[in-house]
Amino acid sequence: MTLAMDPKWGDAERPAVRHVAIIMDGNGRWAAERGLPRAEGHRQGVESVRRTLEAAMELGVSHLTLFSFSSENWSRPKQEINDLFGLLRRFVRRDLADLHKNGVKIRVIGARTGLESDILRTLDEAAELTKDNTALNLTIAFNYGARDEIARAAQRIAEDVKAGAMDASDVTPEKFSTYLDTAGLPDPDLLIRTSGELRLSNFLLWQLAYAEFVFVDVYWPDFSKDVFAAAIAEYQQRSRRFGGTSARSIG
Repeated sequence: MTLAMDPKWGDAERPAVRHVAIIMDGNGRWAAERGLPRAEGHRQGVESVRRTLEAAMELGVSHLTLFSFSSENWSRPKQEINDLFGLLRRFVRRDLADLHKNGVKIRVIGARTGLESDILRTLDEAAELTKDNTALNLTIAFNYGARDEIARAAQRIAEDVKAGAMDASDVTPEKFSTYLDTAGLPDPDLLIRTSGELRLSNFLLWQLAYAEFVFVDVYWPDFSKDVFAAAIAEYQQRSRRFGGTSARSIG
């Protein structure tokens, strides 16, 4: 998909997007096309994360959700999984102080089962340190799968109904949302997926019900502020009706 740039940000005609979710795809193919190991693609992907966080704040995005490791990624070779986890550890050690200084609030969603204790500790420490920040709300989907998230939410609701804490008739879409990992977050306005793939891959299936989708033909290591801005400009050209017949505000 070719996107045209639009220089207007946050004005009356082009209101700024609030919440952007990104499926960061294409690290392995980026590396393969250059004759490099997949691990190098993942390392370059981390550099793209750094650029994207900076760009999000410059472009007026207040919530950014990144799909970093899915519950299906456990099927990858063990060495690649170890490389990904090592990159996460180094990213937090190297960048956490700067993220905190710049007002980034970190939240991690996904299942905690199967994760090593040091990974859990690293993620928890990042969330605790930055919990009061307000400049950018960064949500990292790690060991995450949307079907698993929905199933876990349903289990907790069933437990509360069984315990008498609520009635089955109390379960509404709004109530159900409070049991999801993303409770308290606004639903994404825009989903961006890199690498040209045209699917959701079990990402935020509930939350993306009325999001706009933009698929870009660049691999994640090549994702730039210009590509990000162009995706937002594409979003701003669309009319969101949320099932109705007239457009509603996207600001």
